[in-house]
Amino acid sequence: MGNNGNRVDPRTGAHPAQTASGRRRVLLLNASWEPLGAVAFHRAVVLLVGGKAELVAGEAEGRLLHSEHRVVPAPSVIQLCVYVHVPFRARAPMTRAGLMGRDRHRCVYCGARADTIDHVVPRSRGGGHGWENCVACCGPCNRRKADRLLEELGWRLPAAPSAPRGRHFGLLAGAVAPDPQWLPYLGEGAA
Repeated sequence: MGNNGNRVDPRTGAHPAQTASGRRRVLLLNASWEPLGAVAFHRAVVLLVGGKAELVAGEAEGRLLHSEHRVVPAPSVIQLCVYVHVPFRARAPMTRAGLMGRDRHRCVYCGARADTIDHVVPRSRGGGHGWENCVACCGPCNRRKADRLLEELGWRLPAAPSAPRGRHFGLLAGAVAPDPQWLPYLGEGAA
């Protein structure tokens, strides 16, 4: 990493911890060092400036953000000043970002860039809205499939959709690639 903070993932061309839409994310840790989530860059700066979070030592990107009266290092990892109780979740909630992350932003039918969600068994035919029935899909495939079953089109799924696994899946779902600076806080097997 240079002093300008312009680290780029060589596989995707994106900055680590940057969402598919180009928005930067910052890892948010609880006061107990437990990862809580990836928050928007501007939200992280507001937490720092408001005194609700602190920059984790050595985890700034090397850039400085300037205002008229203040200079704040650009954060990559921040920690809340006060502990926040988080209820246990055995399963990650299904979100659009999570689903796209699970399917790597690729249409499961043709491999093109996904921009919609498809219900494998259409809701009009009794299909549910959950991890096991939803897949990432491109617009043309979604329109072509419409409210038909895969068997009616002669299509097949490469693998049966399922709920993602991993302690920190929900936290990383919207990021193209986790920032390497996050890995020590996520534990083994987070990448």
